[in-house]
Amino acid sequence: MAALLSDFGHDLPTTPGPIRSAGKSPRLFNYAPRRGAARAGRGWTPATTPVHTYRMTSDQAPVFWPFIKAPALPPTGAQMGIDEGSGGSFYCDPFGWVLNDAIPVTNPNIFYFAKPGTGKSATVKAFCGRMMPFGYRTLILGDPKDEYEPLCRFYGVEPFAIGPGMRTRINPLAMGPLGQGWDDLPAAEARRRATIIFGRWLTLVRGLVGSMRIGTSHVPFGPTDADVVQTALEALTGYSEGTTTLRETTIPHLWHLLHNPTNDLVNTSRHASRQQFLDHTRTLRDALGQLVKGVLAGLFDDHTNIEIDWRAPIQSLSLSRLDDLGDEAVGIALLCLNSWGRGMRETAEPGDLRIVVRDESWRQLRLGPEAVKSFDADLRLSRGMAGRGGDIQFAIAHKPSDLLAAGDAGSQAATIAKDLLDLADVKILGGQNPKVARELDSMLGLGAIAQDLVTGWARQVKGRALWSVGETTYKVQTVLHPLEQKLTWTNQALETAAS
Repeated sequence: MAALLSDFGHDLPTTPGPIRSAGKSPRLFNYAPRRGAARAGRGWTPATTPVHTYRMTSDQAPVFWPFIKAPALPPTGAQMGIDEGSGGSFYCDPFGWVLNDAIPVTNPNIFYFAKPGTGKSATVKAFCGRMMPFGYRTLILGDPKDEYEPLCRFYGVEPFAIGPGMRTRINPLAMGPLGQGWDDLPAAEARRRATIIFGRWLTLVRGLVGSMRIGTSHVPFGPTDADVVQTALEALTGYSEGTTTLRETTIPHLWHLLHNPTNDLVNTSRHASRQQFLDHTRTLRDALGQLVKGVLAGLFDDHTNIEIDWRAPIQSLSLSRLDDLGDEAVGIALLCLNSWGRGMRETAEPGDLRIVVRDESWRQLRLGPEAVKSFDADLRLSRGMAGRGGDIQFAIAHKPSDLLAAGDAGSQAATIAKDLLDLADVKILGGQNPKVARELDSMLGLGAIAQDLVTGWARQVKGRALWSVGETTYKVQTVLHPLEQKLTWTNQALETAAS
């Protein structure tokens, strides 16, 4: 008792003092007599209730009242469902949270971890649909399972299908809006844009090369490789010649130039001979060849032949036709689409708000450290666009350890992938198996209570999840409208197989 009172600034005397009559003090409550109040309709009470008063700060109060609810978020953005901690409605507004200094959120990105069948995709689709009235549009950069096709068709949009035998072509080396009006640009602005464009292309090529393996190790991409690719791209686009209009190039053009290097390319890249150049760039050419003559031939090896309506409420690029080619092929396709999508969004118009959904993101992260760096660049783009448009990068995976699939424990890829969590201040944790509890504690530091929630409470009903907004967590039950339930149902294939 002495220690408890000392925490609140009251010290007990060390030696007993003289006993004094306490006298009567003002009562906090007026107790009813044991026989009840002396008027009709009042009964008797068997005992009085003792009342104790304590003085403490607001930081100390939760020790005595541990179940006090976290501060409620403002009612802005998409109304997602019920906050079961307070019984009120829960709203999700990532950009609104960033702009509100009272909420510890510095970026609008979201990571969603949940095992299959827990209502993960339904929550994502409901969020996308409910943010549309606030001016947000949705871009699905790769739909490996065609889960978003019903939602697209509901809004009158036909998804673009990418796969062997399909006519859709995407050029990951497209310049995007930054390449427009080049002949009217001041020299300083042209150099700035060129730095962004060539940097994006180098990130893509680095990821493609790094996805290849020699034995158990990923193919390295060093400074010399970067210099060769940069020099080749500058020659192909005409930038090194100082042309007033940049030429759009493709992966096959780059691949053929590296196979048949010009004397200028050999000399500029500081190789002693043409043969030395070919020997040094063999793995580089082999990696690019996967998009030219490998399993992904005919998909990303020509100029883009589709017109994206950026004013449509939703757009989706379907990758389900690649499923038979394996996870690595799907991962490379996601890498190409993400690079292309980043180029299309680099000069978003003011007020162009978009939710960029990255489903099955773990497939790209498995390609190695360079692919992880490309994903890292995508997440950082959302913060850099705050002064123009605005992108909410919504990454979806099964569990936090999916980020570690990029490499062995302690490797560079695993370290970078783990740091990706810091680029998303909003994390949604759906139902998980008990073995995931230790992962949550080690990677997110949420503690034992959060572990019990995601492995117990969140698994009992679909749509339940623990929302971590900054450093505050909320127990949320997503509530779907009957129409949303039809649009978000993802078990059609299982029902067909069972019948």
